[in-house]
Amino acid sequence: MPATDPWTAILERIDDGARLIGLDADIHRMLSVPARVLEVGIPVRMDNGRIEVFTGWRVHHDTSRGPGKGGIRFHQDVTVSEVKALAADMTLKCAVVDIPFGGAKGGVQVDPRRLSDGELERMTRRYTIDVASLLGPDKDVPAPDVNTDARVMAWLMDTISMVRGEAIPGIVTGKPIAVGGSRGHVGATSQGVLICSRAAFTELGMPVSGARAVVQGHGKVGGPLCYLLSSAGMRVVAVTDADGGVYNPAGLDTLALADHVSRRGTVDGFELADPIDPASIWEIDCELAVPAALDGVITAEVAEKLGAKVIVEAANGPTLPEADGVLERRNIVVVPDILANAGGVTASYFEWAQSRQGFAWEEQVVAERLRRIMETAFQSCWQRSRDLKVTLRRASVALALERVGEAIALRGLFP
Repeated sequence: MPATDPWTAILERIDDGARLIGLDADIHRMLSVPARVLEVGIPVRMDNGRIEVFTGWRVHHDTSRGPGKGGIRFHQDVTVSEVKALAADMTLKCAVVDIPFGGAKGGVQVDPRRLSDGELERMTRRYTIDVASLLGPDKDVPAPDVNTDARVMAWLMDTISMVRGEAIPGIVTGKPIAVGGSRGHVGATSQGVLICSRAAFTELGMPVSGARAVVQGHGKVGGPLCYLLSSAGMRVVAVTDADGGVYNPAGLDTLALADHVSRRGTVDGFELADPIDPASIWEIDCELAVPAALDGVITAEVAEKLGAKVIVEAANGPTLPEADGVLERRNIVVVPDILANAGGVTASYFEWAQSRQGFAWEEQVVAERLRRIMETAFQSCWQRSRDLKVTLRRASVALALERVGEAIALRGLFP
């Protein structure tokens, strides 16, 4: 397989972390293979009466620490290798923030923009039925991901609840508040990225106020993050998406940009900034770069040209292993995805707990607990980095593997 294969990439990082901590060889072998991979064909009757069949997956990487946890993405280019890698990423992420979940992920190979609302709902419900044997509040708890949202989660929850004849709000997170969702869930990933950015700047002795930031992606994470960074005193000087990019060295008006994106569906054409080639965003001189789109965007070549001093990974797997050595040589600090974007899964944990309790928390309770967990996780990873004398990414993986390995060892092997 090529080095850029997502599953190969995550295995390289697991292998490295295992060597760092001397992980038991048997446990290492167990974590090198997903526990379950379910592939399904999803027949959907389209609006024109024709049946189309889409391919979908649900993967459990490891569930030693608790139920599987991970989003479902709808994307035309998703592959089983990507879903497996993202499930393993979730295993590590949940362990880093020390919440009682294992790693899971789902995906359907489809371009949802080509579906009507009715087709999208029918596909979601059929996919849900096809993977239902893996799902449950104590088995596997999906959440939104790329091209899925609260509405999709409501369909998924309703489908399982109808089939089983009982209300099961704890079977998904990221639901609308009206059907058991949590206050403070929307924007939690962006909040977590901001918390990690501030913590990294503090440890490095860099002022947040006036620092320049660039953000790749203006979706569910990148959009709110631009506003949060600006509110924290940073100058967001460049933002790009799949259709274009904009740049203003004085700092973008993030509220005006958000209004523009809501009207146009892209940052392209924003009148209060200059257009730029999306690929050039990494070369802009700045203190902070945030990849908040898809995986694999920071290659070794990009790392050589990167103009930032700190990278905080809001996306899953945005940096290829080939780039890690380059970034380390150039003294660019990377706050890895399994730490930086864990605010979303932490908020999902809060929602799951509320669904199980049947008691909704107030928004300030959610915000305070999110802040405390993210800050504690950051400090644990930062200290492990100092102790092991390795990068923050390698230390974060090592810490996660210690926690997962301990759970596997304590549970033992059945039968």
